[in-house]
Amino acid sequence: MRDAFPHPYTIADANVFLAKAAAMRPLTWFAVTVNDEAVGGIGYTPHDDVERISAEIGYWLGTAFWGRGIMTAALKAVTAHAFRAHSDLRRIYAVPYVTSAASTRILEKAGYRLEGRMRQSVVKDGQVLDQFLYSILRDEGAAGD
Repeated sequence: MRDAFPHPYTIADANVFLAKAAAMRPLTWFAVTVNDEAVGGIGYTPHDDVERISAEIGYWLGTAFWGRGIMTAALKAVTAHAFRAHSDLRRIYAVPYVTSAASTRILEKAGYRLEGRMRQSVVKDGQVLDQFLYSILRDEGAAGD
């Protein structure tokens, strides 16, 4: 998770986030649900200027729901949605921490390809980490179409 997500996460934080998400146009942030209960989130950020054909995607899932294929299905669905909703979008990418093996497995199962490793690219919880760079291109077919 990025530092933009407070920890601990309070009800007030959730209300601010939900208000911002509800006002978005176009909608690019979504709840991940199981039996109509929110268990995670997924969203993408379309870029502008010279990177206007790219978007970054990110996601999280409550630990009680790990290992069930829920996030892989959500990633496939949101990837397909993003390509349908944005005709100029050519590429969607993710930058998981190298310490997040589960996240890299999800990306690979959803059809994303490893492009490289960005060395010492982030600081999380006081630790300097590398990130992987994964992407999927429109012409590779979004794994969920």
